[in-house]
Amino acid sequence: MPNPPIGFYPYVKRRCLQVATNVTEQKHHVTREIRGKNLGLCRGFRGCTVWLTGLSGAGKTSIAFELEAYLVSRGIPAYGLDGDNIRTGLNKNLGFTPADREENIRRVGEVAKLFADSGVVAICSFVSPFADDREMARKIHKDADLKFYEIFVDTPLNVCESRDVKGLYKKAREGVIKGFTGITQEYEKPEKPELIVNTDGFTIKESTQKVIALLEEEGIIPKTLRDVEKLPELYVQDSVKEAIINEAKSLPSVPITQVELQWLQVLAEGWAYPLKGFMREDEYLQTLHFNSILTEEGAFRENQSVPIVLSVSTENKEKLDGVSAITLNYEGKPVAILRKPEFFYHRKEERLSRQFGTSHPNQPYIKMVMESGDWLVGGDLDVIERIRWNDGLDQYRLTPNELREKFTEMKADAVFAFQLRNPIHNGHALLMQDTKRQLLERGFKKPVLLLHPLGGWTKDDDVPLPVRMAQHQAVLDSGVLSRDDTVLAIFPSPMMYAGPTEVQWHAKARMNAGANFYIVGRDPAGMPHPDKEMYPDGNLYDATHGARVLKMAQGLDSMEILPFRVAAYDKSVSRMAFFEPKRKEEFEFISGTKMRTLAKTGANPPDGFMEPKAWKILAEYYQSLSKQ
Repeated sequence: MPNPPIGFYPYVKRRCLQVATNVTEQKHHVTREIRGKNLGLCRGFRGCTVWLTGLSGAGKTSIAFELEAYLVSRGIPAYGLDGDNIRTGLNKNLGFTPADREENIRRVGEVAKLFADSGVVAICSFVSPFADDREMARKIHKDADLKFYEIFVDTPLNVCESRDVKGLYKKAREGVIKGFTGITQEYEKPEKPELIVNTDGFTIKESTQKVIALLEEEGIIPKTLRDVEKLPELYVQDSVKEAIINEAKSLPSVPITQVELQWLQVLAEGWAYPLKGFMREDEYLQTLHFNSILTEEGAFRENQSVPIVLSVSTENKEKLDGVSAITLNYEGKPVAILRKPEFFYHRKEERLSRQFGTSHPNQPYIKMVMESGDWLVGGDLDVIERIRWNDGLDQYRLTPNELREKFTEMKADAVFAFQLRNPIHNGHALLMQDTKRQLLERGFKKPVLLLHPLGGWTKDDDVPLPVRMAQHQAVLDSGVLSRDDTVLAIFPSPMMYAGPTEVQWHAKARMNAGANFYIVGRDPAGMPHPDKEMYPDGNLYDATHGARVLKMAQGLDSMEILPFRVAAYDKSVSRMAFFEPKRKEEFEFISGTKMRTLAKTGANPPDGFMEPKAWKILAEYYQSLSKQ
């Protein structure tokens, strides 16, 4: 006879269990402290049990799995023990008699204790309707000196019954199931739970956040792990702005370049959170050697693959060493105050070789670094006002917080970002359309595309930002990409062409802006080697390494990296399509060089390669260069 459904508890006389008397508890060689130092990305012993109790349909399992995903993505080992899952395995020999019911909870309590003792957050979701059973599970943990948190998912019966995912309430009302909890079997509400959560009218994420807040208060989760609703920005408040301006005028100052102003904007708006300013030496060393930085309390590492530093000349270093604050000027105007400056020597070859894998002086960003000051200065920033470029594009320069608000307004349940510094052809559009299709198939209701061209410094032969933005707008106007679920914005970072190292920065910054999926293509952030004879393919980086490194990078755990499918022009159907090796003779790869040649000469690409109005904008730009 199969087991009755969960929640079915007919009364049968309790059976006696034989107790072993010839066992002795053995002590582990590994202490909890040692486990905490070595287990997970987020250091420290965090083993405990979160016990979710409530009626069937209350939302226990949904909260449990959401919490599990949240913790694991942040480097905290966690595992969900679900009532249905346990009864299909460990406890499949148990029915629903009072004795079996008690044994079910006892076994789960013991298993949860073992998980917790190993440093894992055990998340148990069980109806567990009787207070004595729950108290037994608590005592198992108390005797082992482990924390136990009882969470009462107090969702009203009528709400649980309206959900009735398993159809159990209907059967109980019809009398098919006898003794069903909440209908004909009493549920004993917890008298003093650590937390009460009501899922009626709240999303799963909102309900889970209440549990997260409890774990933060209890010290299980470092508070910096929280998905902050608003990133700290480094712009000063309006109430103190005038005082800061007056202070800036009184301080010694150094000039900064346009590229350094772009990095200042990146820092001020929170793209590089949790950085609070230009890097000090410890942050700089961690970035160069680990591609990540420790959080303030040292619990875990945030991805930070590129150094964000400010250089000064030896003359300025000697003049400013020992001061408490420095004003940063751009074109003679104070833009920020650098607090408690820390000077350290700028070992350019070491920096470049670690970041780029080369210090070749003909790489354009490397050339800028080699020409910069021989000292670096780090410190916290007070940025006087929002940085504007007054180029007609400032409305597209949305900060991470503004983007998050935009996604919320659009009711996005998934945000996928596409990083690009080139014009969009229909192969790019195909990739973005296909990504949306995949997300919809996975159950997301409103995936939103963050179309996010890089807007900082680029090398001279790249297409300028105004031309790219006009070309992107034409693609949206044509309907190739839908405006209803696309946000076109500018990413203010300079471009370094540092390959797999830089692509981590591009992903981390979009993660700070609220993206949880990231499309990465071939040779991201790459360029030809300055010495084209150095490697067989002529490139500085292997075309596949960026995507591969991203999937393994530390500190990007809450972002899923989406694989890039190569698109080419399918001559058999006269449109861009995903490349099929078996039909390779029917595909044509239209390189950037060929595209530029066509544009300069006034020739058109094959039909279906690029939206015609978008191509016209690009062609006019290249033809203007030819005339010049």
